Amino acid sequence: MSKKRKSRGRAKGGKGHSDYVHCSRCGSLVPRDKAKKLTSRVSLVEPTLAKELRSAGAYIASPITIKYYCISCAVHYGLVNVRAKSERRLR
Repeated sequence: MSKKRKSRGRAKGGKGHSDYVHCSRCGSLVPRDKAKKLTSRVSLVEPTLAKELRSAGAYIASPITIKYYCISCAVHYGLVNVRAKSERRLR
């Protein structure tokens, strides 16, 4: 049977089993190596106020949020694009 993708849709390699995470949008269980990981910083202070505080020498913490998406949600929200058949194996 031919392979559609070089990685078989995962980043597992030869590791065997991988643990599961919940999708941030739909809540479905997805293998961690197959899910799309999105990290972002969340600012707790308004930008104008943060600029004034930084000029005064204050340190403003911005926590990092990590979200995992299943493939269907990642495609729907535009995080991953559907590639043409000839481009699928290319990295």
